[in-house]
Amino acid sequence: MTQTTCRHLALCSRAEVEPGTAIRIEKEGLTLAVFNLEGEFHVTDDMCTHGPGSLSEGCITGEVVECDFHNGAFNIRTGEVVAPPCMVPLRTYRTVVDDEGFVSIEL
Repeated sequence: MTQTTCRHLALCSRAEVEPGTAIRIEKEGLTLAVFNLEGEFHVTDDMCTHGPGSLSEGCITGEVVECDFHNGAFNIRTGEVVAPPCMVPLRTYRTVVDDEGFVSIEL
């Protein structure tokens, strides 16, 4: 039986992301958006799957982010497409907040 271990990549502290907002993080070749949905943290790729829009700069309403480029929208929790012209779901990452308040993703 093979045992797989996952690695955590620390991104930011909880305090860096105000509730209802997102920030862009570039680390280890990844460009990510870290969202704070009422104290619950979620991480997705920052680049819209339809065009060059940055989702961390998009409009957040509830658990939906609208891309600032063509106004397509995604569910932040699942990556599911909510509104066209986007057709390809957004990559999401398993997110962990440790006891010291750092937001990380599992790789």
